Amino acid sequence: MIKYISTRGALSSKNTPQTFEQVLLSGLAPDGGLYVPETFPQIDLASLKGKSYEEIAEIVMYPFVEGSIERGDFKQIIKETYATFRHEDVTPLHHLENYMDGNIYIMEQFHGPTIAFKDVALQLLGRLFDHVLKKRDERVTIVGATSGDTGSAAIEGCKSCDNIDIFILHPKGRVSDVQRKQMTTVNAPNVHNIAIEGMFDDCQNMVKAMFNDEQFRSSVNLSAVNSINWARIMAQIVYYFATAIKLGAPEKDVSFVVPTGNFGNVFAAYCARNMGLPIKNLCISTNKNDILTRFFESGSMTLGDAYSTITPSMDIQISSNFERYLFDLLGRDAKKLSEAMNEFKETGNITLGGDLLEKAREQFTASRATDAQTLAFIKECHDATGYILDPHTAVGMAGAKQLAAKTDGAVVLLATAHPAKFPDAVEKAIGLRPPLPAHLSDLMSREEFMSEQSNDLKLVQDFVLEHTRV
Repeated sequence: MIKYISTRGALSSKNTPQTFEQVLLSGLAPDGGLYVPETFPQIDLASLKGKSYEEIAEIVMYPFVEGSIERGDFKQIIKETYATFRHEDVTPLHHLENYMDGNIYIMEQFHGPTIAFKDVALQLLGRLFDHVLKKRDERVTIVGATSGDTGSAAIEGCKSCDNIDIFILHPKGRVSDVQRKQMTTVNAPNVHNIAIEGMFDDCQNMVKAMFNDEQFRSSVNLSAVNSINWARIMAQIVYYFATAIKLGAPEKDVSFVVPTGNFGNVFAAYCARNMGLPIKNLCISTNKNDILTRFFESGSMTLGDAYSTITPSMDIQISSNFERYLFDLLGRDAKKLSEAMNEFKETGNITLGGDLLEKAREQFTASRATDAQTLAFIKECHDATGYILDPHTAVGMAGAKQLAAKTDGAVVLLATAHPAKFPDAVEKAIGLRPPLPAHLSDLMSREEFMSEQSNDLKLVQDFVLEHTRV
């Protein structure tokens, strides 16, 4: 049975590794660190051949939950989770045959209820919470921050959970209209949307501060759905295995390009590699908020100005999941990791050089795209193939084109959202406004339910205390 440790190294007075159930409900470790598995299970790739997405999900994920959830129950949870998707492959592939010599494939991650990749994990997470909380006869209060997609996916995954109150913070005016409406039009007694004056990083810092306030945390039984929750990463590992197997791995080379701001989606690929999946190249791609790309270029992670772009889900300066990777890069030395994160908090900078930078560059490549380049990629791909990229996916095309030009084997670009989530950017690029899928066709006319708050931790905590039912 796999146990979990904190990146900061001091889980409790006894420093005991935690079970999946404990990790799921707490989200963030008590010492402020992030949970990671003590060891990674090794997956027999031959056992995945010819399997459905659901079957692969069970094989890949069950070692992480064993001891907390019975296998039969977990199998049923998976079945219910992916029944909410509009495609039997969950994350199907689209081959761009007439583009870059046909080397690029699009992994469509937008066939879930809220048409973004977060659904793959959060439809599962809500059901895992419900299962464990009913077994324990407990309630939790979930507080999360979103740059656009996490919020709607978390609300959709938790709105019917009897034992959860969920509060989602988003930066006011800095998510797309579609993203906002997908959150704020849900009218359920356990769902609360809060628009914060500021950037996404302000929302994320506020959530972390609530978790670090032990009195507040215990008073509302606080938990997390953001990608700081290990279960999110666990669920995302699956589609790397499913896609690579579909493309002929391990006999054929497969590379992945991941548009990212918070590093969670690409960290899942890193985990898949640690579990035996032979990923040839793993490339991250960022927008103008390029703190991650700059790290892999120079070894320095340095806070800069935060920019608003046409890819708002990536307008992030502090990549919360990077700590998990840095923990491994530093040899799983919790003391060194804590010192590095404290330095970053105090100075806004971490610099690694020499062998550590070389190792990081061996594991990842990095690219970036400006707004102008993003629009150009949308147009170029549409002109060549008729396929419409959402702007976040188009940011990743910068890395996909680079890899396709210099590597053998398939290059898979993760399409993290449906283009209709960002119709203004798409229309600017190609002159066409992509329609929403049928189940969301009336979204823009639905009534909204939302509270607006200043960037004040105490006021937001008071709002949570007033409305939670724990």
